[in-house]
Amino acid sequence: MKKIRYVLIALSMLMCTVTNAPASVSIGIGLPNLSIGINLPLFPELAPVPGYPVYYAPGVDANYFFYDGMYWVYQNDNWYASTWYNGPWGFVEPEAVPLFVLRVPVRYYRQPPPYFRGWQSNAPPRWGQHWGGGWEQRHSGWDRWNRSSAPRRAPLPAYQRQYSGDRYPQVEQQHELRGQSYRYQPRDKAVRQHLKQQVEQKAPAPAQRGRQDAPQMKNPRQINAPADQHSKPPQRGGESAQKPAQDHTPPQSRGPAVHDQKQQPAAPPHVQQAPRVKEQEQRSKDRGEQQQPGRGHGQGQDRDDDRGRGRDK
Repeated sequence: MKKIRYVLIALSMLMCTVTNAPASVSIGIGLPNLSIGINLPLFPELAPVPGYPVYYAPGVDANYFFYDGMYWVYQNDNWYASTWYNGPWGFVEPEAVPLFVLRVPVRYYRQPPPYFRGWQSNAPPRWGQHWGGGWEQRHSGWDRWNRSSAPRRAPLPAYQRQYSGDRYPQVEQQHELRGQSYRYQPRDKAVRQHLKQQVEQKAPAPAQRGRQDAPQMKNPRQINAPADQHSKPPQRGGESAQKPAQDHTPPQSRGPAVHDQKQQPAAPPHVQQAPRVKEQEQRSKDRGEQQQPGRGHGQGQDRDDDRGRGRDK
């Protein structure tokens, strides 16, 4: 009986742990080599901070806020920001945290650090006391503003509710989904800077990729050029682009010596053969002229002799 009782007690404790698991949040996330401890299984329920353009997460066991289109977490004495409810998170310097986030009263911090003790719950944390007098001087009057002119709260990115568990998008997809489903543009200058920085880290612009790839591209002339173009000598203006036919004539009739061909380029084949043809024709003509007068003189003389003999007879 005692063993059965112990088993029932253990099972009841296990069931309580499983039931309370969604409410307790372990934090752990982020950019490479960065872990802040937040791991939300679902989109958190966000409630407005009365009188402030900020939301907080009452069901999350963390200092978790939403302001001007981005999520803000104060964990381990540091601030972090993200465009998606479960990160990845980027570190934010104290100088760059939006003032309206710093103005949220102490009572809305679900995990206030020990040094918050003794501070007024309806007042913002004493950041000047915590970060030093230098920060206080650079942000003089940060905790005072005209409450009647406070900006409106940014709309919640409800589209992110459908992305939970295994469906939570990768870093490369987050910016694209946000651009398609959430058209709100931040008004706070500090938020715009953080948003731009995170977008550039997640997905570089096409123009930047083109500039990175440009040095690797080759000139189209170099791509289409033959592989042995540098081994061929440059063509001269008077020479033909094609290689002339080989000349098989004897060396005595080839004209200038070989070393003179560099200074006087050889003429094309049809130019070289023309003088030889003319020379042969001239020689044949000369031979004919030398033979023809002799033959004509002999034949004419015989005819005249015959005619003379007939007259004499």
